[in-house]
Amino acid sequence: MAQSQVSALIVGADRLGNIPDLLRDHNIAIRHHISGRDPSHQKKAPALPSGTDLVILLTDFLGHNVMKTFRLAAQRAGIRVLACRRSVCSMQQALDQCGYCKACPLREENTAHPAAARASCKRRGGQGGLALQA
Repeated sequence: MAQSQVSALIVGADRLGNIPDLLRDHNIAIRHHISGRDPSHQKKAPALPSGTDLVILLTDFLGHNVMKTFRLAAQRAGIRVLACRRSVCSMQQALDQCGYCKACPLREENTAHPAAARASCKRRGGQGGLALQA
């Protein structure tokens, strides 16, 4: 059974490097990319693009206020948030921990029970400053 593709909004960094290839391997499509440099992103909660399933925050290229506004906008819309550094290794680790990894046996269950998937991934040895919130 084919899984539906996840649409992601990426916030942070000017260039994404090899991250789009990694996300494509995990069946995640980048719907929109925002650098976060625009001062208006700090002042008001932005409208997230329709159809967004996941917000990815690249923390080493974002100020605290920009991160806060996008995190709040995602929470209001009920969209999951993934926070990690802008590197393929950090993104891979975050995906493995949050249940979006392609080999994760819990992936089928993650859409129905995201909180249980987060707890399971933490039990499997998840660590670091990576976060996934529902």
